Amino acid sequence: MGKIVGLTGDEVAAEAIRQINPDVVAAYPITPQTAIVQNFSQFVADGVVSTEMVRVESEHSAMSACIGAAAAGARAMTATSANGLALMWEICYIAASYRLPIVMPVVNRALSGPINIHCDHSDSMGARDSGWIQLYSENCQEVYDNLIQAMRIAENKEVLLPVMVTLDGFIISHAMERVEILEDEKVRQFIGKYKNPHSLLNIDNPVTWGPLDLYDYYFEHKRQQIEAMEKAGEVIQRVGKEFKEISGRSYNLMENYRLEGADLVVVAAGSTAGTVKAVVNELREEGIKAGLLKIRVFRPFPAQEISQALKNAEAVAVLDRCVSFGAQGGPIFLEVRSALFEEAKRVPVVNYIYGLGGRDIGIDEIKAVYKNLERIAQTKKIEKLVGYLGLRE
Repeated sequence: MGKIVGLTGDEVAAEAIRQINPDVVAAYPITPQTAIVQNFSQFVADGVVSTEMVRVESEHSAMSACIGAAAAGARAMTATSANGLALMWEICYIAASYRLPIVMPVVNRALSGPINIHCDHSDSMGARDSGWIQLYSENCQEVYDNLIQAMRIAENKEVLLPVMVTLDGFIISHAMERVEILEDEKVRQFIGKYKNPHSLLNIDNPVTWGPLDLYDYYFEHKRQQIEAMEKAGEVIQRVGKEFKEISGRSYNLMENYRLEGADLVVVAAGSTAGTVKAVVNELREEGIKAGLLKIRVFRPFPAQEISQALKNAEAVAVLDRCVSFGAQGGPIFLEVRSALFEEAKRVPVVNYIYGLGGRDIGIDEIKAVYKNLERIAQTKKIEKLVGYLGLRE
């Protein structure tokens, strides 16, 4: 058992970074992420970490500094939200392409415009094809646990990819919850030491990073990234099992909540999964076979595992806190529906867009989703493929 404390999501993210004690943190403030780097800067000022903190002029520079540090062999981290992530867009692709194990908490916030500082997943979902591993957190405890595991995952020699750990803006970032913090030494032993095998500072074997890469080798380098992402799923599961040994908390690619025997299943990611759990418990008491599949890992997408978990359901609803303009639904919905395509049983799947710009989603709205799933299961008909929760008529 670790130390029990009350911390907000931003505070516990800073605490995890303190325990990781990276060599370099490059930081630029943006709401609602600012408290992460603000709290960590206090650790630096107090001398409780040995981190070199670089206060840069933009998020573009923050990720650039992390790339330079990581390429030189340092353990590097940063944090951002929304427009900040958008500003570092080009550099996020570079970090993944150079196979640099940078870890970055992303406090989910709506992307402009008009400007909005509250939660939806448009920022991290927009970066879903940038080559970063993505871990989604339901609460403050998962923010802490995911960040510590993220370092082990990123630095695994079979992976060597950057990882973003998401937490819902204000809903998690500014909400105080009970969190169990591990001993510093346990965390240090768990993440171990990192040594970049191809450091720019290796004078005995000098290398060049970032030269022009035309059609003669570019395709092969992308293929290497694909293979690393494919291997990441197994590494994430292995790290999750090892984390349980020191924490007692188990992590997998996803969480099956009361899915055994469930006919009606909701798929969700982030803090909303906690609300869905409360609804599932109520419906189960009423004799309704409801369940939840919580997405923890969105990249790499665990298609096979999700297919197995949902193949016996009578109806499935996927909740997306992000809209994919011009597509046939939200990002999670498209992936889930594709994963089920090859199953012999055709499971009806519908999509609900919700919570854009921070709009609340409540118990009654989620109950309405399950009510619609009941109707679909009975009639075997989908009247509306994509719906909207909490939207004014």
